[in-house]
Amino acid sequence: MASISFTVNARSVEVTADGDTPLLDVLRNHLDLTGTRFGCGLEQCGSCMVLIDGTPEKSCGKALSTVAGKSVTTIEGLGTPSDPHPLQQAFIEMQAGQCGYCLPGILISAKALLDRNPQPTRPEIAAALDDNICRCGSHHRILRAVAYAAARMREEAPP
Repeated sequence: MASISFTVNARSVEVTADGDTPLLDVLRNHLDLTGTRFGCGLEQCGSCMVLIDGTPEKSCGKALSTVAGKSVTTIEGLGTPSDPHPLQQAFIEMQAGQCGYCLPGILISAKALLDRNPQPTRPEIAAALDDNICRCGSHHRILRAVAYAAARMREEAPP
């Protein structure tokens, strides 16, 4: 067992666990951040996506020890029900989700894209979301919602 310190959603945390424990397990079972989902457990579906120092990473296979001293952002760090992130608001307005199981990972990947490219093309959005699987088939609405959020965020950005 090791004591590992890192930041989650702008809050410093220290977790005592085996360093090989998957980050997803720590987020859900030690820190009660259950928005990040367990999908396949094989780093294939993207349901467990989080931002680690701003880069989208799958947390189901990421060892806790690898995030020591780093910053992790989960879906809970994007916005709140009363003050959603523009991406979350766009997904609601565009009815981009069906069952919603995949959406936390998709929103995290989309945020990483918009952080580095505020005016992505449709192919760039699709490429950024390539590691995320939606079994409901909401892909077209998801792509539209990300483009819509990008446009709204550019309108709100100071000149």
